[in-house]
Amino acid sequence: MAAEVAHPASADGPADPMAVLRSRPYLGMLGLAAALGVPISALAYGFLLLTSALQTWAFTTAPLALGFAAPPLWWPLVPLTIAGVLVAPVIRFLPGHGGESPADGFHAGGFPAGRDLGGIAAAALASIGLGVVVGPEAPLIAVGGGLAVLALRTARRGNVPASVASVVAATGSFAAVSTLFGSPLAAAFLMMEAAGLGGATATMVLVPGLLGAGIGSLVFVGLDSWTGFGTFSLAVSDLPAASSPTVAGIGWAVVAGAVAALLCWVIRDAALRMKPLVVRRALLLIPALGLAIAALAILYAGVTGHDVGEVLFSGQDALGPLLRDPAAYGVGALLLLIVCKGLAYAGALAGFRGGPTFPAMFIGAAGGTALAHLPGLDALPGAAIGMGAMTVGMLRLPLTSVLLATLFLGADGLTVMPLVIVGVVVSYVVTLRLPDPGPRVAPAPEAT
Repeated sequence: MAAEVAHPASADGPADPMAVLRSRPYLGMLGLAAALGVPISALAYGFLLLTSALQTWAFTTAPLALGFAAPPLWWPLVPLTIAGVLVAPVIRFLPGHGGESPADGFHAGGFPAGRDLGGIAAAALASIGLGVVVGPEAPLIAVGGGLAVLALRTARRGNVPASVASVVAATGSFAAVSTLFGSPLAAAFLMMEAAGLGGATATMVLVPGLLGAGIGSLVFVGLDSWTGFGTFSLAVSDLPAASSPTVAGIGWAVVAGAVAALLCWVIRDAALRMKPLVVRRALLLIPALGLAIAALAILYAGVTGHDVGEVLFSGQDALGPLLRDPAAYGVGALLLLIVCKGLAYAGALAGFRGGPTFPAMFIGAAGGTALAHLPGLDALPGAAIGMGAMTVGMLRLPLTSVLLATLFLGADGLTVMPLVIVGVVVSYVVTLRLPDPGPRVAPAPEAT
């Protein structure tokens, strides 16, 4: 059993984080982080493997088994409707309502109760595995943190102080998303910035988290070597070389940042306006949203000849082909992709469960690639700017947004980082200046 982390404090002052960092119980916390990192990251790997297998079965194996020579254009209507039928009762009836709605933005810190974990995993598996436009990061963070605290409470028979539970939850969350963003460091930045940590307190929580993330990354690599199924990492290899930043590129970064902030606001506003209606009539409207998302994918594929998967899913797997071969996409196809993916994204945020990060990155990459058809900006820097600007518009985490777009591009990331920073800063500033999205709520009248 883990020892309780002491919190030395003066009689009239708060706990001293540096004293905690030097304490012997804190070393025990690091040992606990290492112990928890292995099983939780292995479970996260299994979850990602299961969602990938479900996607393959739902969109390829099943239609072929039914006798089709190839999946017909209308086929997405089937799995997306099933996704709605499965997710709606989870949200309506199970404890925890399938986890937090992605329409409310990205949250870190805290952890779900043990009774909520099954519903969170079920809603995420059905949403992600059957093609809804959400990513796996939010449910993995929630389930990883919840499992870590549940394991500790089981070992200690429920006697876990809140301060210990918060550190343990962060460790589990770090381990669960250790390689999803291409690097354990990116996962650590995401969790730290989203939780609003700073100073010595951040160090106190971050060190066990980093240890959990590092061990989780090793587990992912080891499981990849053993199974051959991959590490499910965002990072993409074999990208074309990025050109050096130019004055014109900086100007386009300013434009892209402002446009991305407005587009994020429109998507979130639409999602938040739909959400109350969807919650009231979940059993009917969530399957209807699934049908609408499928129809948008069919429209895009029918008009452009591209794959329906570019509108469906989180966009994580479709990012690589888009960046490696931008010439395969005309301006018209990219604009239609942004519209269809954006509408599908808004519907997914309103009714389903999952994370908001990857669809935003994909839409940003498509927008930046479209912008590169204008003079003064190449495709890869344009995509990088778009990814960073859209990510910060949805997550409101500027440091994480810069890091994700930079690490994603590997060696080219450092080359385009100045442009990404400009785009992220402009998008962040514009986002903060915009009114809160969603329906306006009148303040409650004062009591008399």
